[in-house]
Amino acid sequence: MTNDRINILLIEDEAILAMDLADQLETEGYFVVGVANNGRKALELFAGNTVDLVLCDITIKGDWDGIETIRQLSTIRQVPVIYLTALADRATIGRAKETFPAAYITKPFNLMQLRLAIEMAINNFSGRVSMPQIPDKTAAKDGLRPAPILKVDNALFIKQQQQFVKVPLQEILFLEADDIYTTVVTRAKKYVVRLPLSHMLERLQYNRLTRTHRSFVVNLDRIESFSDHDVMVAGHSVPLGRNYKEEFMRHFPVW
Repeated sequence: MTNDRINILLIEDEAILAMDLADQLETEGYFVVGVANNGRKALELFAGNTVDLVLCDITIKGDWDGIETIRQLSTIRQVPVIYLTALADRATIGRAKETFPAAYITKPFNLMQLRLAIEMAINNFSGRVSMPQIPDKTAAKDGLRPAPILKVDNALFIKQQQQFVKVPLQEILFLEADDIYTTVVTRAKKYVVRLPLSHMLERLQYNRLTRTHRSFVVNLDRIESFSDHDVMVAGHSVPLGRNYKEEFMRHFPVW
């Protein structure tokens, strides 16, 4: 099954606290890819899994503390980091700031505080501002509402019921434009985003998406068949416009 939740790596050496926090995160709809009690284990989990965010204690087992662990992780790739620690002295905070964390939360903390920090971390790391949820009459007819959208690596995060749901770009079937809105269609669900189709494509920067019509963009990897007039994508018929046919056919060179 495809994981469509935010993937979190938890670095915490207090076993009971780690298990309890992992359970709370899973209950909140996040996916904990692993729990590490030392830096080298964290590096192994980070390198071998898709991680969208790291929650890290500073005082952990092993020869690396949490701050040095984050330095090591950042040599592989950049993801937002939230420190969870009982340490609040200036020297520790100063070292932590050098790793540019998304948040620094002192223990004890509550789940609401952590949830807000996670949402803000994902939002700020994406470099995109969430769009306000403005009612749309067309979307309302299908029971859909415009949703804020973020992009991190090869996935979208679309806000649904107070949390960002992960939608891998390869899972997109097609995009459909409706004035200043774009509907993102996957096999499981439709998401309405308050963003024009052309702007959506600029933000996505995903080379498997190609335009077939002024109002439609399809995922090349999801095409089942096509004719002179339409493209079949997972049982959906998407129009193939005359002005887009030549560019579309370039993806299918004749041997």
